Order: sequence, then structure tokens, then C-alpha cells
Amino acid sequence: MISIYRTDDNIIHELQEYEEGTWICMTKPSIDEIQSVAQRFSLDPADVRAALDDEESARVSLEDDYTLILVDIPMSEVRNNTEAYTTFPLGIILTMGHIITVCAEETPILNYFVKSTVRDFSTKKQMRFLYQILYRCCVTYQMYLRNINRKRIQVEERINEKTEDSDLINLHELESNLVYFATSLRGNGAVLERLTRYERIKQYPEDKDLLEDVLIENKQAIEMTQIYRDIINGTRELMSAVLDNRLNITMKYLTAITIVMAIPNIVSGLYGMNLNSAGMPFVTWESGFAVICCIILVICAISMWVLRKTKMM
Repeated sequence: MISIYRTDDNIIHELQEYEEGTWICMTKPSIDEIQSVAQRFSLDPADVRAALDDEESARVSLEDDYTLILVDIPMSEVRNNTEAYTTFPLGIILTMGHIITVCAEETPILNYFVKSTVRDFSTKKQMRFLYQILYRCCVTYQMYLRNINRKRIQVEERINEKTEDSDLINLHELESNLVYFATSLRGNGAVLERLTRYERIKQYPEDKDLLEDVLIENKQAIEMTQIYRDIINGTRELMSAVLDNRLNITMKYLTAITIVMAIPNIVSGLYGMNLNSAGMPFVTWESGFAVICCIILVICAISMWVLRKTKMM
């Protein structure tokens, strides 16, 4: 799908034709749409398709008539019936009169601009628009990182109640999301460093300030990712230790119960032997069975008392 936008007096309009100073937003473009845009603006079709490849890494490619900028943007998705996060490439192509964005999925980052919720947004100021997209990208990373941390806190709060194997799986899923984020943010950081030396298209003094803000926000997102990864790693180790401790306690109780239950078996086994009844105590008594049962109960009670004293139960 191709949408064409242009801002006039800070108001965004959707157009039907390509005009000077427009933003061409390509979302899930077809092969025909890619060929059409590439032919219209003298672009290499491979550069237009680059953002549709999940394996593409963040980079800046300077061509004769245009510049291709690839960055990784965060996206939320449903994985294993739960909300998870990943990254997708976003292609931004700068020509002398247009800015073209290409993405394989609809992203809320660009929707902010479509809904005209970004201050001082203009499709005619390409570099400022580019930096605003990158700034919104960093802000979205930080928002998703906070969501990941909240999910970690929810798992951590259940440690004292009932920790299950699914909690460890959820923590692993959160850590996988952070790995994707860390890799993408480092790649985006290299792109931002390259843009600090970009002079092909005119930039205004406030654009430089905005780029500095983007660099700061990206570095902050990288630090948040590393901090949350360390915290999740500590939480996972704590949960593993708690599960192991609970297993040890259960095994200790089962061992103590086995010891106590072995006493009646030993006594009954002795009295079940084919021995001379004259040599077995209480056999000739009328209430001998009751006496033996009472003795067994006393021995079991003493054993349980000893086990409790030694903290085996």
C-alpha cells in the first residue's frame, strides 16, 4: 500500500499524486508498487525492497541521487498467546524533493505522524522529519522496555506464592526480546553516528539539536536494555534457587516420612517370620497385638520428635 502525505501550515493532507515536498509511505508494498516507485524516482528496486527483508541490518547507503537509511524499529506481536516484542527494518529513502519510508508492517511510529501528533512536523524538512522518526523510534523502544520490566516485576511478585516452570519460560522470552533490542539499538547507534557527518541535504541548526537528542535517547535505551537484562538474569537465578530449595524441602519431608513408615514394616516383618512362638514377646498374651501396636506408635512418635529436633521435618 502506498500513501502520499504533505504538510501545509502544520496540517497533514493525503494526496493522490506525487508532488514536491511529499512523504511517500509504503506499507507492505507489492512488487508492482515497488517497481512503480523505483522507476518514478530513479531508485534501485533492491534498495526499496531492502526494508522488507527481516535479515537486513541497520546501515546508511549513499547513492548518486538518493540516500538509503535502514534502521530497526520495535514492534509488538503475539507469540505463544502472549504479547512479545521484536524488531523490523524500516527503510527511509531521501531524495532531493521527497522522503520515502518502506516497512513490511504497519507501525505506530509512523502513525504518530499520520495522526499529526508530532510537534513541528513538516514533510518538506526532510532531515528534521528523519530525526523525528528516529526520535520516536527511540521513545518507542523505551516504552516497550518499561513494559518488559513490568512483566518481569509481575513474575517476580509470584515467587513467594507459586512459582511455576512457565514463569521461567516467560523470563526467557523477555530476555530474548531484550537481546533483539540490544542488537538493533547498537546498529541504530552506528547509523546515528554516520548521520552526524551527513551533509548532502540542507540541515537547520535546530535539526542538529534534535539529532543530539536522538543520540542521547538511543544511548539511554541501550543502557536500559543492559540493566533490564542483568535484572532478569538475577531474577531467573533467584527463581531457579527457589525451585531447587522447594524441591530439597519436599525430598527432605519424603525421606523423613519414609523413615517413620519403615518402623511398622520392620516390626511386622520380624513377627511374620516362621519362628517358635515361645521366643516372641507378647505372642501368648491375649492383648499382645494391641501392645505391639502401642509400642510401634511410641517408637514412631519418638522418631518424629528426633527428626523435628534435627530439622528433618
